[in-house]
Formats: sequence, C-alpha cells, structure tokens
Amino acid sequence: MAISVAASTTVPSLNRKSSTKLSAYYYSSKLSFSSSLQFQPIRIVNRPISSSYRPLAVEAKKQTFNSFDELLANSDKPVLVDFYATWCGPCQIMVPVLNQVSSTLKDKIRIVKIDTEKYPSIADKYKIQALPTFIIFKEGKPFDRFEGALSADQLIQRIENSLNVKQ
Repeated sequence: MAISVAASTTVPSLNRKSSTKLSAYYYSSKLSFSSSLQFQPIRIVNRPISSSYRPLAVEAKKQTFNSFDELLANSDKPVLVDFYATWCGPCQIMVPVLNQVSSTLKDKIRIVKIDTEKYPSIADKYKIQALPTFIIFKEGKPFDRFEGALSADQLIQRIENSLNVKQ
C-alpha cells in the first residue's frame, strides 16, 4: 500500500510594480510514503589502517521486508532492535557500540535499527518513549527491553544474560 500526496501553490511576486504570480511549477512538491520497510543489519569490515587516517568501514546488508512482523517472524535467531532518532546524541554514540556488538555476537543475535521518526507506528506499537530504546525479540515476540546508552561490554553482557536467563 502506497500513499501519495501532491501539493502546489502560487506565490505572489516580490516585485511591487508587477502583480504577476510565479508559476506553481516552481513551488510544487510531492510527498510519497510506502508501507514496505527496509532494515540494514550491520557487519564490520576489516581494512588496512593508515598512520594518518583510520576510517571506520561498515558494510550493511540491505534487506526489504513487507512488515516489521515479517522480519521478526523470519529471523532464525533473536533480534535486537535499536529504536533511535537521527537527532538523538546518545543514539549516535551507540553506532560504533552496535558495530562492535554485532561483530562479537554475530552468531547469537541479529541487530536491526529503526528510526522512530520514519516509522512512528512501530514506535507507538512498542510504546517507545525514550531514546535509545532496545528490545530483544525472540520468536517474534518482545523478550527483554532496556533504555539508554551502554558501553559495548555492558550491552554484550545484557544481551547474553537476557538470552541465557530467560530461556
């Protein structure tokens, strides 16, 4: 299901001597929304390190799903979902942490990031009120939930404890 909205307007000229209007063509905008979701699990790629510059290379595996529920249902391992926003400082701090956790726990858990501003219906469904919020899903259902920025070691310990204790 796709929703499209088009808007256009005419704007009076700023020149007072002329009462002409500018064409709506220059001021039209088109918004379109799609119900298909795209999630990008992450994987660290090792690259040679330069003495003057050390780039962080991240390789993402882009996958498209018709729904978030489909992603959860089709996962062969638990899924850690990071609910974040681009303007959130602690969320940005978590990017390299999640890269490290993804690399360390790649055989145990799948990591997915969801931008709460792009997918507000998903954020509402899981009652996301603070950022970052992490939810571990197991067999398609919420299994554990926690909020706030953590170090890589703290996050790994939290995930491992959650998966071991609650089984």
